[in-house]
Amino acid sequence: MSTLFTKIINQEIPSYKLYEDELFYSFLDIRPISEGHSLVIPKIEVDHFFDLPDEYLSKMMIFSRPLVKAIERAIPCLRVGLLVAGLEVPHAHLHCVPIQDMKRFSFAFAKEASSEQLERVHQQILNELPAT
Repeated sequence: MSTLFTKIINQEIPSYKLYEDELFYSFLDIRPISEGHSLVIPKIEVDHFFDLPDEYLSKMMIFSRPLVKAIERAIPCLRVGLLVAGLEVPHAHLHCVPIQDMKRFSFAFAKEASSEQLERVHQQILNELPAT
């Protein structure tokens, strides 16, 4: 059975897609810890992050770099923190979260975003991504 993330990749479930290539897909989290919180997911279903093949582990950071740089330009933050939690969906994923301080870098601050907020942030980040 396909995971929620595979359904998003296959466009069976809508998402605020930011960037993709042959191995990865990125999109806005609809329950962000902070505005601009995005996910990077591999296009293969692997539950545990460190069970991903080496090619995916190494290339995920390279894929994430332009996304993180775009988030940093679009969203006022000190940096984008990366988080591998992996309990919500049984599909490896990397959280890219704009942060001001470590106190708020926690899922305790995650809350549902409105479609208006998501659309605005989506466009802000897309405007900062290099053309593909």
